[in-house]
Amino acid sequence: MSQQDESNNAYWSANVRLILISLAVWALVSFGFGIILRPALSGIAVGGTDLGFWFAQQGSIIIFLILIFFYAWRMNKLDREHGVDEE
Repeated sequence: MSQQDESNNAYWSANVRLILISLAVWALVSFGFGIILRPALSGIAVGGTDLGFWFAQQGSIIIFLILIFFYAWRMNKLDREHGVDEE
């Protein structure tokens, strides 16, 4: 295996790892906090409603937007590390 192939494999491995971590966070917030753990979070008040309802209605959207910006920032950093950036 050549040096270029190893570099490509390392790049894509890091990319897939980042995607899987982002998906895990998204699933935990959307399904975990908003649906599965909603009864356990019902006693915590946030903005006039319980925390489980807040995650189902607003929190998962906010976390998803944060994940988008985090992914873009981290991929730009990863691209620069592997010499495949566009700038």
